[in-house]
Amino acid sequence: MTQATGRLIDGNALSKQLRAEVAQRAAALKARGITPGLAVILVGDNPASQVYVRNKVKACEDSGLHSVLEKYEAGMSEAALLARIDALNRDPAIHGILVQLPLPAHIDAHKVIEAISPAKDVDGFHVASAGALMVGQPGFWPCTPYGCMKMLESIGYDLKGKHAVVIGRSNIVGKPMALMLLQQNATVTICHSATKDLKAMTLQADVIVAAVGKRKVLTADMVKPGAVVIDVGMNRNEEGKLCGDVDFEGVKQVAGWITPVPGGVGPMTITMLLVNTMEAAERVAAA
Repeated sequence: MTQATGRLIDGNALSKQLRAEVAQRAAALKARGITPGLAVILVGDNPASQVYVRNKVKACEDSGLHSVLEKYEAGMSEAALLARIDALNRDPAIHGILVQLPLPAHIDAHKVIEAISPAKDVDGFHVASAGALMVGQPGFWPCTPYGCMKMLESIGYDLKGKHAVVIGRSNIVGKPMALMLLQQNATVTICHSATKDLKAMTLQADVIVAAVGKRKVLTADMVKPGAVVIDVGMNRNEEGKLCGDVDFEGVKQVAGWITPVPGGVGPMTITMLLVNTMEAAERVAAA
Protein backbone atom coordinates (compact mmCIF):
# COMPACT_ATOMS: atom_id res chain seq x y z
CA MET A 1 0.00 0.00 0.00
CA THR A 2 1.46 3.36 -0.99
CA GLN A 3 1.40 6.10 1.55
CA ALA A 4 -0.96 9.00 0.87
CA THR A 5 0.80 12.32 0.56
CA GLY A 6 -0.53 15.51 2.08
CA ARG A 7 -2.55 17.78 -0.15
CA LEU A 8 -1.01 21.17 -0.79
CA ILE A 9 -2.63 24.40 0.37
CA ASP A 10 -1.60 26.64 -2.49
CA GLY A 11 -0.96 30.17 -1.20
CA ASN A 12 -0.40 31.55 -4.70
CA ALA A 13 -3.79 30.37 -5.97
CA LEU A 14 -5.66 31.55 -2.87
CA SER A 15 -3.85 34.91 -3.04
CA LYS A 16 -4.96 35.42 -6.63
CA GLN A 17 -8.56 34.81 -5.64
CA LEU A 18 -8.44 37.16 -2.63
CA ARG A 19 -6.60 39.87 -4.58
CA ALA A 20 -9.28 39.74 -7.30
CA GLU A 21 -11.86 40.38 -4.54
CA VAL A 22 -9.78 43.29 -3.24
CA ALA A 23 -9.61 44.76 -6.76
CA GLN A 24 -13.42 44.58 -7.01
CA ARG A 25 -13.84 46.29 -3.62
CA ALA A 26 -11.28 48.95 -4.62
CA ALA A 27 -13.17 49.62 -7.85
CA ALA A 28 -16.43 49.99 -5.89
CA LEU A 29 -14.82 52.59 -3.58
CA LYS A 30 -13.20 54.40 -6.51
CA ALA A 31 -16.65 54.76 -8.06
CA ARG A 32 -17.52 56.74 -4.92
CA GLY A 33 -14.43 58.92 -5.30
CA ILE A 34 -12.22 57.13 -2.75
CA THR A 35 -8.97 55.42 -3.73
CA PRO A 36 -7.62 53.14 -0.96
CA GLY A 37 -4.09 54.32 -0.14
CA LEU A 38 -1.14 52.63 1.58
CA ALA A 39 2.05 54.40 2.66
CA VAL A 40 5.13 52.19 3.00
CA ILE A 41 8.16 53.57 4.83
CA LEU A 42 11.61 52.06 4.45
CA VAL A 43 14.52 53.34 6.53
CA GLY A 44 18.00 52.20 5.51
CA ASP A 45 19.01 49.70 2.86
CA ASN A 46 18.43 46.22 4.27
CA PRO A 47 18.37 44.08 1.07
CA ALA A 48 15.59 41.73 2.26
CA SER A 49 13.46 44.70 3.34
CA GLN A 50 13.90 46.29 -0.09
CA VAL A 51 12.53 43.14 -1.75
CA TYR A 52 9.58 42.93 0.66
CA VAL A 53 8.74 46.59 0.17
CA ARG A 54 8.93 46.32 -3.62
CA ASN A 55 6.56 43.31 -3.54
CA LYS A 56 4.10 45.15 -1.29
CA VAL A 57 4.00 48.23 -3.50
CA LYS A 58 3.59 46.14 -6.67
CA ALA A 59 0.76 44.09 -5.09
CA CYS A 60 -1.03 47.35 -4.23
CA GLU A 61 -0.76 48.76 -7.74
CA ASP A 62 -1.90 45.44 -9.27
CA SER A 63 -5.04 45.44 -7.12
CA GLY A 64 -6.05 49.04 -7.83
CA LEU A 65 -4.81 50.49 -4.54
CA HIS A 66 -2.76 53.68 -4.43
CA SER A 67 0.62 53.24 -2.75
CA VAL A 68 3.30 55.66 -1.68
CA LEU A 69 6.80 54.36 -1.04
CA GLU A 70 8.97 56.58 1.14
CA LYS A 71 12.65 55.66 1.39
CA TYR A 72 14.96 57.27 3.92
CA GLU A 73 18.67 57.05 4.75
CA ALA A 74 19.69 54.73 7.59
CA GLY A 75 20.81 57.81 9.56
CA MET A 76 17.30 59.29 9.69
CA SER A 77 16.52 60.44 13.23
CA GLU A 78 13.76 58.86 15.29
CA ALA A 79 12.14 62.30 15.68
CA ALA A 80 12.04 62.80 11.89
CA LEU A 81 10.44 59.39 11.37
CA LEU A 82 7.83 60.06 14.07
CA ALA A 83 7.04 63.44 12.47
CA ARG A 84 6.57 61.73 9.09
CA ILE A 85 4.17 59.17 10.63
CA ASP A 86 2.24 61.98 12.29
CA ALA A 87 1.79 63.69 8.91
CA LEU A 88 0.60 60.43 7.31
CA ASN A 89 -1.83 59.85 10.19
CA ARG A 90 -3.45 63.18 9.24
CA ASP A 91 -3.40 62.59 5.47
CA PRO A 92 -6.94 61.63 4.32
CA ALA A 93 -5.60 60.02 1.11
CA ILE A 94 -3.67 57.43 3.17
CA HIS A 95 -5.70 54.65 4.81
CA GLY A 96 -2.87 52.34 5.86
CA ILE A 97 0.66 53.00 7.14
CA LEU A 98 3.35 50.36 7.18
CA VAL A 99 6.88 50.85 8.53
CA GLN A 100 9.12 48.06 7.27
CA LEU A 101 11.01 46.30 10.08
CA PRO A 102 13.78 45.92 11.15
CA LEU A 103 14.60 49.58 11.74
CA PRO A 104 18.15 50.90 12.33
CA ALA A 105 19.32 50.31 15.91
CA HIS A 106 19.05 53.96 17.02
CA ILE A 107 15.29 54.00 16.34
CA ASP A 108 12.90 52.46 18.89
CA ALA A 109 10.64 50.21 16.78
CA HIS A 110 8.02 49.98 19.54
CA LYS A 111 7.73 53.76 19.74
CA VAL A 112 7.39 53.96 15.95
CA ILE A 113 4.65 51.30 15.79
CA GLU A 114 2.74 52.99 18.61
CA ALA A 115 2.92 56.32 16.72
CA ILE A 116 0.83 54.89 13.88
CA SER A 117 -2.87 55.62 14.26
CA PRO A 118 -4.68 52.36 15.17
CA ALA A 119 -7.17 53.20 12.39
CA LYS A 120 -4.28 52.97 9.89
CA ASP A 121 -2.33 50.11 11.52
CA VAL A 122 -2.76 47.67 8.62
CA ASP A 123 0.17 45.55 9.85
CA GLY A 124 -1.80 44.87 13.04
CA PHE A 125 1.21 45.49 15.31
CA HIS A 126 -0.12 48.38 17.44
CA VAL A 127 -0.94 47.59 21.08
CA ALA A 128 -4.54 48.68 20.35
CA SER A 129 -4.75 46.11 17.52
CA ALA A 130 -3.30 43.40 19.75
CA GLY A 131 -5.80 44.33 22.46
CA ALA A 132 -8.72 44.25 20.02
CA LEU A 133 -7.70 40.74 18.92
CA MET A 134 -7.32 39.66 22.53
CA VAL A 135 -10.87 40.73 23.48
CA GLY A 136 -12.51 39.89 20.13
CA GLN A 137 -13.23 43.46 19.04
CA PRO A 138 -12.86 44.70 15.44
CA GLY A 139 -9.33 45.83 14.70
CA PHE A 140 -6.58 44.80 12.30
CA TRP A 141 -5.19 41.29 12.49
CA PRO A 142 -1.47 40.79 11.82
CA CYS A 143 -1.11 39.75 8.18
CA THR A 144 0.80 36.47 8.51
CA PRO A 145 -1.45 34.68 11.03
CA TYR A 146 -4.51 36.18 9.30
CA GLY A 147 -3.25 34.59 6.08
CA CYS A 148 -2.86 31.25 7.87
CA MET A 149 -6.48 31.45 9.03
CA LYS A 150 -7.61 32.14 5.45
CA MET A 151 -5.69 29.06 4.30
CA LEU A 152 -7.48 26.88 6.86
CA GLU A 153 -10.80 28.42 5.79
CA SER A 154 -10.00 27.72 2.11
CA ILE A 155 -9.86 23.95 2.72
CA GLY A 156 -13.12 24.10 4.69
CA TYR A 157 -11.38 23.08 7.92
CA ASP A 158 -13.58 23.34 11.01
CA LEU A 159 -11.36 24.21 13.98
CA LYS A 160 -14.05 23.67 16.63
CA GLY A 161 -12.74 21.28 19.28
CA LYS A 162 -9.54 20.56 17.33
CA HIS A 163 -6.15 20.66 19.03
CA ALA A 164 -3.88 23.28 17.45
CA VAL A 165 -0.21 23.55 18.33
CA VAL A 166 1.61 26.79 17.52
CA ILE A 167 5.40 26.56 17.55
CA GLY A 168 6.67 30.07 18.24
CA ARG A 169 5.52 32.90 20.50
CA SER A 170 6.43 36.09 18.64
CA ASN A 171 4.13 39.12 18.81
CA ILE A 172 3.96 39.10 15.00
CA VAL A 173 2.94 35.46 14.43
CA GLY A 174 2.87 33.05 17.37
CA LYS A 175 0.74 34.91 19.92
CA PRO A 176 -1.83 36.39 17.50
CA MET A 177 -2.06 33.02 15.71
CA ALA A 178 -2.96 31.33 18.99
CA LEU A 179 -5.67 33.92 19.71
CA MET A 180 -7.19 33.59 16.23
CA LEU A 181 -7.33 29.79 16.56
CA LEU A 182 -8.90 30.19 20.00
CA GLN A 183 -11.58 32.48 18.52
CA GLN A 184 -12.51 29.60 16.20
CA ASN A 185 -12.96 27.30 19.23
CA ALA A 186 -9.75 25.30 18.82
CA THR A 187 -7.90 24.04 21.90
CA VAL A 188 -4.54 25.78 21.61
CA THR A 189 -1.06 24.92 22.87
CA ILE A 190 1.82 27.34 22.35
CA CYS A 191 5.29 25.78 22.21
CA HIS A 192 8.62 27.60 22.16
CA SER A 193 12.34 27.26 22.88
CA ALA A 194 11.71 26.39 26.53
CA THR A 195 9.14 23.66 25.77
CA LYS A 196 10.42 20.41 27.31
CA ASP A 197 9.13 17.83 24.83
CA LEU A 198 8.02 19.42 21.58
CA LYS A 199 7.36 16.09 19.89
CA ALA A 200 4.94 14.98 22.63
CA MET A 201 2.95 18.16 22.00
CA THR A 202 2.93 18.07 18.20
CA LEU A 203 1.93 14.39 18.07
CA GLN A 204 -1.36 15.35 19.75
CA ALA A 205 -2.07 18.14 17.26
CA ASP A 206 -4.75 18.20 14.57
CA VAL A 207 -3.24 21.47 13.30
CA ILE A 208 0.39 22.56 13.60
CA VAL A 209 1.61 26.07 12.80
CA ALA A 210 5.43 26.24 12.69
CA ALA A 211 6.71 29.79 13.11
CA VAL A 212 10.18 29.86 14.64
CA GLY A 213 12.51 30.60 11.72
CA LYS A 214 14.55 27.42 12.19
CA ARG A 215 14.89 24.69 9.57
CA LYS A 216 13.48 21.22 10.21
CA VAL A 217 11.93 22.14 13.54
CA LEU A 218 9.12 19.78 12.57
CA THR A 219 9.92 16.34 11.14
CA ALA A 220 7.69 13.47 9.98
CA ASP A 221 7.98 11.53 13.27
CA MET A 222 6.50 14.53 15.11
CA VAL A 223 3.26 14.66 13.10
CA LYS A 224 0.04 12.73 13.65
CA PRO A 225 -1.24 11.16 10.38
CA GLY A 226 -3.73 13.45 8.66
CA ALA A 227 -2.76 16.60 10.58
CA VAL A 228 -2.83 20.01 8.87
CA VAL A 229 0.63 21.60 8.80
CA ILE A 230 1.10 25.33 8.16
CA ASP A 231 4.72 26.37 7.63
CA VAL A 232 5.37 30.05 8.33
CA GLY A 233 9.19 29.76 8.29
CA MET A 234 11.39 31.45 5.69
CA ASN A 235 14.91 30.05 5.77
CA ARG A 236 17.66 29.10 3.32
CA ASN A 237 19.09 25.57 3.04
CA GLU A 238 22.71 24.60 2.28
CA GLU A 239 22.15 25.22 -1.44
CA GLY A 240 20.75 28.66 -0.66
CA LYS A 241 17.23 27.62 -1.65
CA LEU A 242 14.21 28.96 0.20
CA CYS A 243 12.75 26.53 2.73
CA GLY A 244 10.48 26.64 5.75
CA ASP A 245 10.59 25.38 9.35
CA VAL A 246 9.09 22.04 8.34
CA ASP A 247 10.93 19.10 6.76
CA PHE A 248 8.58 19.29 3.79
CA GLU A 249 9.56 16.08 1.97
CA GLY A 250 9.17 13.97 5.12
CA VAL A 251 6.13 15.64 6.64
CA LYS A 252 4.06 15.64 3.43
CA GLN A 253 4.07 11.81 3.61
CA VAL A 254 2.18 11.97 6.92
CA ALA A 255 0.17 15.21 6.90
CA GLY A 256 -3.36 15.50 5.51
CA TRP A 257 -2.69 19.04 4.30
CA ILE A 258 0.56 21.03 4.12
CA THR A 259 1.66 24.47 2.93
CA PRO A 260 4.75 24.63 0.69
CA VAL A 261 7.65 27.09 0.98
CA PRO A 262 7.82 29.09 -1.21
CA GLY A 263 4.25 29.55 -2.48
CA GLY A 264 2.43 28.96 0.80
CA VAL A 265 2.10 31.49 3.61
CA GLY A 266 4.43 34.05 1.95
CA PRO A 267 2.09 35.37 -0.74
CA MET A 268 -0.78 35.31 1.76
CA THR A 269 1.00 37.78 4.07
CA ILE A 270 1.06 40.49 1.41
CA THR A 271 -2.48 39.65 0.33
CA MET A 272 -3.82 40.16 3.86
CA LEU A 273 -2.02 43.52 3.98
CA LEU A 274 -4.11 44.52 0.94
CA VAL A 275 -7.25 43.16 2.63
CA ASN A 276 -6.50 45.19 5.78
CA THR A 277 -5.81 48.36 3.77
CA MET A 278 -9.06 47.85 1.89
CA GLU A 279 -10.89 47.34 5.20
CA ALA A 280 -9.35 50.58 6.57
CA ALA A 281 -10.53 52.55 3.53
CA GLU A 282 -14.04 51.04 3.74
CA ARG A 283 -14.31 51.98 7.42
CA VAL A 284 -13.46 55.59 6.56
CA ALA A 285 -15.97 55.55 3.70
CA ALA A 286 -18.69 54.19 5.99
CA ALA A 287 -18.03 56.72 8.75
